[in-house]
Amino acid sequence: MRRTAHQTPPALADGAMRIVALGGLGEIGRNMTVFEYAGKLLIVDCGVLFPEEHHPGVDVILPDFSYLKNRWQDVVGLVLTHGHEDHIGGVPYLLKHRGDIPVISAKLTLAFLKTKLEEHRIKGKMVQVKEGDRRKFGPFDVEFLAVNHSIPDGLAVAIRTPAGLVLETGDFKMDQFPLDKRITDLAGFARLGEEGVDLFLPDSTNAEVPGFLAAEADLIPAIDQVMRTAPRRVVVSSFASHVHRIQQIIDSAHKYNRKVAFVGRSMVRNMGTARELGYLKIPRGMLVDAKELERMAPNKAVLICTGSQGEPMAALARMASGDHQINLTDGDTVLLASSLVPGNESSIYRLINDLTKQGANVVHKGNAKVHVSGHASAGELVYCYNLVRPKNVMPVHGEYRHLKANAELAIRTGVDPKNAFIVEDGTTIDLKDGVAKVTGSVPAAYVYVENMIPGAATEESLQDRIRLAEDGAVTVLLIVNPDTGKIEEDPEFFSVGFNMTDKDIEKAIGIVEKTLTGLRGEKTGPGAEKAVAQGLLRWSDRSLRRKPVYTVIIVEA
Repeated sequence: MRRTAHQTPPALADGAMRIVALGGLGEIGRNMTVFEYAGKLLIVDCGVLFPEEHHPGVDVILPDFSYLKNRWQDVVGLVLTHGHEDHIGGVPYLLKHRGDIPVISAKLTLAFLKTKLEEHRIKGKMVQVKEGDRRKFGPFDVEFLAVNHSIPDGLAVAIRTPAGLVLETGDFKMDQFPLDKRITDLAGFARLGEEGVDLFLPDSTNAEVPGFLAAEADLIPAIDQVMRTAPRRVVVSSFASHVHRIQQIIDSAHKYNRKVAFVGRSMVRNMGTARELGYLKIPRGMLVDAKELERMAPNKAVLICTGSQGEPMAALARMASGDHQINLTDGDTVLLASSLVPGNESSIYRLINDLTKQGANVVHKGNAKVHVSGHASAGELVYCYNLVRPKNVMPVHGEYRHLKANAELAIRTGVDPKNAFIVEDGTTIDLKDGVAKVTGSVPAAYVYVENMIPGAATEESLQDRIRLAEDGAVTVLLIVNPDTGKIEEDPEFFSVGFNMTDKDIEKAIGIVEKTLTGLRGEKTGPGAEKAVAQGLLRWSDRSLRRKPVYTVIIVEA
């Protein structure tokens, strides 16, 4: 990965276009790319990254908007490629900076976004487009192409300026038998290739996976087997936006005379929206309330809920822990009909174990063909490279290994190695006359959201939380003579999650006394408290191999 150590890029040259990803490079999530030309900005996607175990207390992680500070009025539009959270979840937070930015996308994506904006009490300015449309937004000539993904209405985006033609695929794959009959527009990709794509930004998630993906339709036999043979209830967990997979579940349940209920606020909301717009088709009388389903014969019931990634507050995790109104029992079947997102492995395996302890039979990607990815594999990416024949490539949407594998595929198809850019979030690439080059970098740090407040947590506070969880906390109360710096009474140590023997306390008192004696200035103020805490931390780290959070309170005698 080419690192630029936050080297501020120079002013953009006349006739050049600047491209900077503020998220999505080196991670699966918070996808956001900013394009600049002639003083105007076009944003593609604004998603969130979901927290991992080393992000305690964090709800979601946003891209860093600081690059756009003082430039919000230059933004001519926000294009959304599709309706997954890692591409639209950050939009409400972006629009709080400027609420009238045109949000441009297809019908289902905008519908999903609308309900999300309502939670934040934001109206938004929606501009609906569809594949085949070509629109001008400021100096950007934007064309939209259909791509197949695990959600309807996915779009690739071709952006034309005098600086060159850029094609960003969004999340896509090349399913030749999609459930909605809407295939990736390979003819459009080829047409753009003939025109001359100066910079190609392809999805990298499955660049390490050889060959071509199976079709969504290939999952039907495994899903049917679950519906046909499960002796009691079937609980299906999927992403709340995976309309295609939910349609497969509903079709199979209908085939075997089972009723269906949605469980979980986001699932109920999204599937209601998809049904209203005609993207989800449910036979009359088949959808019932979850409470009604509880009263039915167990072998006639299917519950569809969220929580396939082991999210602790999602419906499935609460069922697994016995903290949900729906109680799992022996003979119930749980179908995890989604991918294993990198970083969530331990949470998912813990969930499977907990469900099994409840007596459920768990069917998942590891033991049945119940999931196929929504991202193009290596064979499909190579096919696209040969169609598009780009001059320059900047792989997006993936961890470092995915980006590198994608760049290597591009090079094997003929892209000059020096024109394959494996870069990190915040790196600026300037494009002019078919030539792309790295010119610097801008801030692209993680922005942590808690209780809908961006920045409520910081890297430092997260480290403190992890230390509290792993090493505990110690509060030290000192009564000190401000004139002499002497401790007037024995220090008191109050520890939580950290055991201190009498010998440890004796040594700690020595550290406190030594630290206070060594201070040149005030011995009772905040500076003294901080110095004592740091001294104790160094001692416990060195002597006890523990790093509790020390809070020192000095009271003047």
